[in-house]
Amino acid sequence: MSDDHPHHAAPDVGTLRERQRRVLWAVLVANLAFMGAEVAGGFAFSSLALLSDAAHMASDVSALGIALVAQALLRRPTSDRHTYGLQRAEVIGAQASGVLLVATSGWIVFEAFQRFGDPADVDGGGLLAVATVGLGVNVVSAVLLARVRGQSLNMHGAFLHMAADTAGSVGAIAAGVAVVAWGADWVDPAASIAMAVLVLWAAWRLLRDATVVLLEGAPKGLDAARIREAIAAEEGVDEVHHVHLWSLASDTPALSAHLVMAGEITMHEAQERGEVVRASLARRFGITHATLELECHPCDDPELSADGYRDGT
Repeated sequence: MSDDHPHHAAPDVGTLRERQRRVLWAVLVANLAFMGAEVAGGFAFSSLALLSDAAHMASDVSALGIALVAQALLRRPTSDRHTYGLQRAEVIGAQASGVLLVATSGWIVFEAFQRFGDPADVDGGGLLAVATVGLGVNVVSAVLLARVRGQSLNMHGAFLHMAADTAGSVGAIAAGVAVVAWGADWVDPAASIAMAVLVLWAAWRLLRDATVVLLEGAPKGLDAARIREAIAAEEGVDEVHHVHLWSLASDTPALSAHLVMAGEITMHEAQERGEVVRASLARRFGITHATLELECHPCDDPELSADGYRDGT
């Protein structure tokens, strides 16, 4: 059988998560330091673009903190109460990040419309200087997170915060240029609204993906029908049914299925064939958590249709 999904090959998840933890700490410290500079600059230069970017950075710092807590919970061992450990903690962390993004965007839009009615005298030069430094911090942070995010929604949420801040810094720079070159103070709140729209779009996608995981949806990029066909094509497998595909954490796909084995075989032979199927699932689709029930004849369930799903579902 060919490796038709090599991009799903499972990496060393433990090593990746340790790298993610170190990067999160580095990005958190950098953003916490610059957030203070942006708040000071926003008040000193009367710039809503800087203050809105600082407010978003405050949500970033909170999101990074949430991501670190979620990463720590992932490391907790399994127990009789939590038999899978606390894998879903990182998905909950991703949802919290999405909510923070939405709340921050609402605040930015509200303040921006207030500024349109009562424009402030913006110091374009100061705004431009602080925003340029912020752009550097945000770009470096976003690149570091992008390199280690893998399939984790928790890390993707942290990355989205940094990417949105990068867009915010670009908007603040544009506002600074407009104020310096043309005295167009209105560009400052206008740029803030544009940032808020970008942030809302990113937040919606993050919340959508996290909700799919919590609702036991099939992992992104994995096709249940294709996987069912791949299992059925394995040597010694006559039929596949009761296939369920979900995520423990957003970067940890899991599968359970009933396999009807071909011929009259011993339990030992059936187990050997099952191990071959598990190895194939890990190699081709990155599914390392696979629970296979091996059967010598199909389940006696008349309500099951030919593809293994109940009629009408």
